[in-house]
Amino acid sequence: MLHEVLPTAVTIAGLVNPTFAGSETESKDLQAAARKLALGLYVLHASTEQDLETAFSTMVRLGAAALVVSVDSFLFSQRDQIAALAIRHKMPAIYYVREFAAAGGLMSYGPSVIEGYRQVGIYAGRILKGEKPADLPVVQPSKFELVINLKTAKALGVDVPWFLQQRADEVIE
Repeated sequence: MLHEVLPTAVTIAGLVNPTFAGSETESKDLQAAARKLALGLYVLHASTEQDLETAFSTMVRLGAAALVVSVDSFLFSQRDQIAALAIRHKMPAIYYVREFAAAGGLMSYGPSVIEGYRQVGIYAGRILKGEKPADLPVVQPSKFELVINLKTAKALGVDVPWFLQQRADEVIE
């Protein structure tokens, strides 16, 4: 979706926390997606607030046109700083949950956190009624949300295509 906003971009950056257990998988997934879209990719690491500052400076120095932020609790906890750094460095970015877009990020696409909490409630109810947790099926997310922050798009000088805005579950103006 970020590629639809920036179709002329040739190089992107991926922000990954190397201390996150799934960071290697995240990096490989970013590389596969970049190859599929014929994009160059720089995978940058950040596990501290200072690392975030360094990563954004490096992105700009390397000429990355956009940023994909990977799934991670540290990066989530730093969403306000990451969104502010993206605006300050004029770096259009896509994130994995709506809270980033609400914090000022350009756009997010990922599973609905509210739907996830609903599933937790359903499973808790089933367990409290006597079902064994081991007998419950694994449930994959089924509802995904696209959130676009047009205020941030304007600050970045990015035109979000109308068709993408129409697909969005939420448009922040």
